Amino acid sequence: MRVELKIDAKCEEPYVEIHTAKLTPNIQAAISLLQSENDTYILTAQHDNKTYMMDLETIVVICTEGRELVLYDVAKTRYIVNKPLYELEEQLGKGFIRISKSAIINIRKIKHIEAAFNGTMEVELVMGIKEVITRNYRKKFKERLGV
Repeated sequence: MRVELKIDAKCEEPYVEIHTAKLTPNIQAAISLLQSENDTYILTAQHDNKTYMMDLETIVVICTEGRELVLYDVAKTRYIVNKPLYELEEQLGKGFIRISKSAIINIRKIKHIEAAFNGTMEVELVMGIKEVITRNYRKKFKERLGV
C-alpha cells in the first residue's frame, strides 16, 4: 500500500482521500479510526461534588455565570467546568461554535435563530435555553452555518 502525506500550513481542516478497488476490512478500520479522531477528547465537569465524564453529544451550552464556567446538558443539569473557555473552544471540535466572549454552543442543539438588537442575533437551543450571538462572532457563525 502506498501512503502519501502532504503538510500544508494553509489547510484549515485535515481531509483524507482513499483510492481503492474494493473496501477491505483494513480500509474500513482506517476510515473508522479517522472518523473518530475528535471522539477521543474527554471533558470532565463537576456536579454535586462528583466529577463526570461528559458525552459531547449531550452538551447544549458552555457559558460563564459570574466567576464560574458552567455547562448545561440536554437534561438542563448544571455542571462546573475547570478549564478556560478558550481552551475548550480549541478542543471541542467542529460540532461546537463560540458565539460570544462568554459562551460556546453545540450547533446540533440549535432550535432556531433570530435577529436581535444592535446587530446581534439570538439563538434558542433545545430545552429553551437562549443565548446571544454578539456582533464580533456573528460573521463566523453565519459562515459556519450558511445562514
